[in-house]
Amino acid sequence: MDTVTILITALALICGAIVLIKIIASPVKLIFKLLLNALSGFLILLLVDIVGGFFDFSLALSLPNVLIAGCFGIPGTLLLILVHLL
Repeated sequence: MDTVTILITALALICGAIVLIKIIASPVKLIFKLLLNALSGFLILLLVDIVGGFFDFSLALSLPNVLIAGCFGIPGTLLLILVHLL
């Protein structure tokens, strides 16, 4: 094999590796973002439950509340507080 063929093959492999890494990294970022959103929502829900106890306000840590706070994060928890107050 001559040098040009080796260089073209190496460039093709490098480009293919870069594309493969970008394809794999995108879902990992999405999963990490969803986990971070769920964790923040749950922690805010837990914090509201603890601090709200001092003000006679309580959001139960039930399955629907945890799912809403986990899926929607901080806005979901704020929505739960708003619904509970109304």
